[in-house]
Amino acid sequence: MKTIGLIGGMSWESSAVYYRLLNEAARARFGGLASADVLLHSLDFSAVVALQKAGRWDLAADMLAASAGKLQLAGADCVLICTNTMHLVADQVAATLSVPLIDIVAETGAAITASGRHRPLLLATRYTMEHGFYAKRMQETSGISPIVPNEEDRALVHRVIFDELCQGIVSQASREAMLAVVERGRMAGADCVILGCTEICLLLDPDALVLPGFCSTRIHADAAARFAFPDVVRQFHDKVAA
Repeated sequence: MKTIGLIGGMSWESSAVYYRLLNEAARARFGGLASADVLLHSLDFSAVVALQKAGRWDLAADMLAASAGKLQLAGADCVLICTNTMHLVADQVAATLSVPLIDIVAETGAAITASGRHRPLLLATRYTMEHGFYAKRMQETSGISPIVPNEEDRALVHRVIFDELCQGIVSQASREAMLAVVERGRMAGADCVILGCTEICLLLDPDALVLPGFCSTRIHADAAARFAFPDVVRQFHDKVAA
């Protein structure tokens, strides 16, 4: 078993999901009381958000690179940035490492490509939906160009993520609002949905949507399990939606 390094805390609500999924995968692979060999460095999300709002992605890259370096020094054989938005600085972080950085965008794109779909609706933070880095990265790694909700729906999704899910609030009203966003995406021509924020799985079940759902959190954790656990072909997880 190899050691998995997690840059977490962004938010810690989804970091807890990563920890559970990785340990479920280890138990499924090895049985009994087996658990994953995991190192977690949990950042102060308020400091990260302040840099996001200020547009200081350079300082955010430095912060995450320092975290990745600590994990590598502690013995991590791979590193995961446990958030989609901060993959905006993934290349800068990866450049500081001598172990693999497992890319959530590339892994999600590969899963969509393998399914034969090609027009995903991206649900994520404003930064992920609007900055352009995510679409560029997915196009480069998988040849897929995600579509995003309209401006009003983007604002809704961003608000639910930061004001509710990142603070441990799971609301039925917000679930219904997000399902309506998915339906509008279907009507606009989307053939699947990316849960492109690692907290959205707390609200939406990717297996119970009007379109096929791809949970980036689950996909990312599965990729880490395949890397870390010998002879893993596929992992089956309980649903993480509420």
